[in-house]
Amino acid sequence: MAITKKYVAYVGSYTRGSSKGIQVFDVDVENGLLIQRSEVPVSNASYIACSKNRKYLYSIEDEGVAVFSRDSFGDLTRINSVDIDGMRGCFLATDVDGKYLYVAGYHDGKVTVVHTHHDGRLGSLMDGVFHTGLGSVAERNFRPHVNCVRPTPDNKYLCAVDNGIDQVKVYRINKRTNKLELVDILRCKRETGPRIIRFSADGRFAYIIFELSNEVKVYSYDGSGKNPEFQLLQTVSTLEDKSSDVRHNAACGLAMALDGRHLFCTTAGEDTVSMFEVNPETGLLTKKFTLPVSGDYPKDLVIFPDNRHIAVANQSSNTITTFTIDYEKNLMIQHGAPIHVDTPNCINMWSVPQGENDIGDKEHN
Repeated sequence: MAITKKYVAYVGSYTRGSSKGIQVFDVDVENGLLIQRSEVPVSNASYIACSKNRKYLYSIEDEGVAVFSRDSFGDLTRINSVDIDGMRGCFLATDVDGKYLYVAGYHDGKVTVVHTHHDGRLGSLMDGVFHTGLGSVAERNFRPHVNCVRPTPDNKYLCAVDNGIDQVKVYRINKRTNKLELVDILRCKRETGPRIIRFSADGRFAYIIFELSNEVKVYSYDGSGKNPEFQLLQTVSTLEDKSSDVRHNAACGLAMALDGRHLFCTTAGEDTVSMFEVNPETGLLTKKFTLPVSGDYPKDLVIFPDNRHIAVANQSSNTITTFTIDYEKNLMIQHGAPIHVDTPNCINMWSVPQGENDIGDKEHN
């Protein structure tokens, strides 16, 4: 697979240690390498997202949300920031039209909608919805924790994954009023801890990783009717040893390869990466391997655009580890020494802007 675009990787990190915020890496796609280039000051840049045209990068920060312009090298220049009128967020997503930025609030259980301008500036808050309800696990304080927000691929709905109350709340995006309207609730088994949702490239299937039960569940998705329809199709374990105590592990990262045929996830505690083969017709998963990541607490991972390499952000060992995937032997082989990054929380990789009408790559992040 020939890669002609230039790619840059960004690692968002907490700044309670030596890290300043966002680490910028040049990407050697052919060899699966990350080369450290620079660091951009952002207070506790725990999650980052990119605009659909690849011209702007958004980051969580203590003060709310910040936006940066990206030049043809992938370097960042701060444009502005906005207060989200709540506690610090933990996850960001953009809509298909590039009109809204969605923010998930873990600490206050809030979903926030921020207006994004054509020139990159973040504008006013369009809406803010607090989740209500009680969870069942004492460690989660019996209250909502919105861990992920992601629009459906048809851009009709917004899925808000609530780790605290074991639900995925589905909102209709009313573009006339710029408000969210609750239309459905996907109720998950108690004490499973849904964490992240992703969709297949064709938008027909949804994949949710569960932090507490260490599972990935596959759902069919149909948005053609009056209301969205999700149907559970499959449940698979993320663990190498299914008999191990799930309470000592935490399924964390979830990434779909750009070819749409492989799904990867990380599990902290066991400190492993699992790879699943995706059946494009049925959406169902077949586990191919679960292997160690050579790091502690793998919080997130990213798949290189050639689908042959991955990089894993290991929060507790303060490292990024890179691997080559052998699809024939169902193995991943580490190459190069671990890269030091203090408390990495997320890692992403995007092509640099290439023109006025550039809409970026097919995205599964």
